[in-house]
Amino acid sequence: MVVLQSREGKSKMYQVVPGGAGGTITDGMPIKKMDKDSRPLVGAGVIGVILVIAAVTAWCYYIASLRKADLLKTELLDLNKDGFLIRNQAGGIVLKMGFRSGTLDLDSCSKEGVILRCSRSFAGKVNFFIMTVKPKETVMCYRVRWEELESDRPVEHAMSYNGSHWYGGAETAVQHWPIAISGQQAPKPFVTSDVYSNRQDFGGILERYWLSSNATAIKINDSVPFHLGWNDTEKTMYFQARYQDSPYKPALGQPPYAELSYRVCVGPDVTSIHKVMVRRYFPKPNKVPAKEMFRHPTWSTWALHKTNISQDKLLSYAENIRKHGFNCSHLELDDRYTKRYGEFEFDQQKFPNASAMFQKLKADGLLISLWTHPFVNYDSSNFGQCVEKGLFVMEPTGQLPALVKWWNGIGGILDFTNPEARNWFLSQLRSLRSKYGVSSFKLDAGETNYLPWQFRTRAHLSDPSTFTRRYTEMAIPFNERAELRSGYGSQNISCFFRLNDRDSVWGYELGLKSLIPAVLTISILGYQFILPDMIGGNAYANRTDGNGRLPDRELYIRWLELSAFMPSMQFSIPPWEYDEEVVAIALKFTELHDTLVAPRVIELAGEVLDTGDPIIRPLWWIATSDETAYQIDSQFLIGNDLMVAPVLEPGKQERDIYLPAGRWKSYKGEHYDNKEPIHLTDYPVDLDELAYFEWV
Repeated sequence: MVVLQSREGKSKMYQVVPGGAGGTITDGMPIKKMDKDSRPLVGAGVIGVILVIAAVTAWCYYIASLRKADLLKTELLDLNKDGFLIRNQAGGIVLKMGFRSGTLDLDSCSKEGVILRCSRSFAGKVNFFIMTVKPKETVMCYRVRWEELESDRPVEHAMSYNGSHWYGGAETAVQHWPIAISGQQAPKPFVTSDVYSNRQDFGGILERYWLSSNATAIKINDSVPFHLGWNDTEKTMYFQARYQDSPYKPALGQPPYAELSYRVCVGPDVTSIHKVMVRRYFPKPNKVPAKEMFRHPTWSTWALHKTNISQDKLLSYAENIRKHGFNCSHLELDDRYTKRYGEFEFDQQKFPNASAMFQKLKADGLLISLWTHPFVNYDSSNFGQCVEKGLFVMEPTGQLPALVKWWNGIGGILDFTNPEARNWFLSQLRSLRSKYGVSSFKLDAGETNYLPWQFRTRAHLSDPSTFTRRYTEMAIPFNERAELRSGYGSQNISCFFRLNDRDSVWGYELGLKSLIPAVLTISILGYQFILPDMIGGNAYANRTDGNGRLPDRELYIRWLELSAFMPSMQFSIPPWEYDEEVVAIALKFTELHDTLVAPRVIELAGEVLDTGDPIIRPLWWIATSDETAYQIDSQFLIGNDLMVAPVLEPGKQERDIYLPAGRWKSYKGEHYDNKEPIHLTDYPVDLDELAYFEWV
């Protein structure tokens, strides 16, 4: 510092600061020394400037966030890096989907019109998009696709139950309505299987479709190598696409990039959204099967005689049907009328004069259908020519037929993607029809679990269940009275679909209690011409409630009563194996089926061709705002105006009945005009009765 004396004798203080280029510069401006009171003001000013800058920055970030939020929102769907959620028109969340296999890089997302697209996840490049579609004013749909662009990377999304009830998917051994998942299951191939022999697998009738009480429906695309898993603790289903350790194969010439794509639709109520989905995405029958199959029971030899059937036993069975006064749509000759499996000629020892037998049955007014299957056992006379002609599913190299094990031995399985195999099989069936006047066929099996884990077919199968579809097509020439037990995209085959074999037990595992949930499930999947298997079950050893030879008498009667309110009835163990009272009850209910149920069912069957709507309907079909109706699994509707409430518990001659709001008349003549749903507690139902109510 330099102190100078002014003329006034006062001293002034100046500051000398370093100059540039090696000199010094003296500033002639005086510097006033800052007092202590001024320093806080300067600090406050600095802080104020910082706060202003921070506020501007936050505002800019907020505006950018709003723009990003707007970018990641399409109609009623909100996307984030970990998944998306969908709301209904009222703003309630109806579906939550989480991304389990990766998270999206939201900076890679863009929006063009109705398509929201992202190109990266934190694992690498992906092809992800959500496209909004509005098929109706009250319905909003979203097409979702996540495709990995590297091999060996699965895609997995997790759908939360979100407090709702879900329906659909597949026939299962333990069938509940709504779906009741149990335990934890890693995603496994969602393909058709014989649930009688593989009780933890998915059943012979399945579709990639689910429906929720929140008026939400989801349909997985056919191109997806689809695996399904679940976690009952998290109340979540896992949708996974993968090719590793899987029977799915990529399309020919395509890399094994996993793709998970599906449609989610939201509507005003569950019935409305299901109608939209069925009309848009399900094939429909093009004709109604023979009316006699709806009106009169079919009679099968299986549960009564198993493989010990013969000409004499068949003729005696037919005679007893007439003797006891029963009608007959047709008589089904089941396993085993040929000498070896895979042959199409009658065993001469068991059926010494098959032609005369058929003539006798025809003279008595009885039509006959025959059991058949897709297998040719290695000891069959047809095995060699099928090998020479290349008619079998092959092992992966395509050099040798793939031998498979099924419940009646070991053999080849016909390749129904091969036109030559299809023609050969159909020619055998047509020959039987021409030679003996056979009316139709029961086509058994067809599930993918009877294919080898690795195999080759004439036409490439990306999805193994396509084999099931090709097999069901063999019923088309005979579909007026044909019977199938497997189906995949097969709703338009226009024949009856039978539930898998039932055990002669009361419970939910292939027992009496499983019938209504199973029928409701496959109805929701688009299969409306339903045969609920044999009355009383199959009477298999160690899986029969009763004396071992016959199902329990009470079980048989309750099963009979329930079957009378199904689209079709099927006897095998006949009522006369019990006593005259059971015969009388059977005659009463077959008559009731013919006069009350069948006319309604036939009318509804005609509507199915246009609408695809179920014939057998859940209670929520007419009570979409009724939470209790979503959980009822022991009652059902035929159309909208006949409500059925069978007794399904042993030793009971009463039951609780849930009556939806409306005007109803009971089978006893009681009238109910209830503006709200009501419970009828301990409603009496005698052993020879089934409770039903008609809409007035």
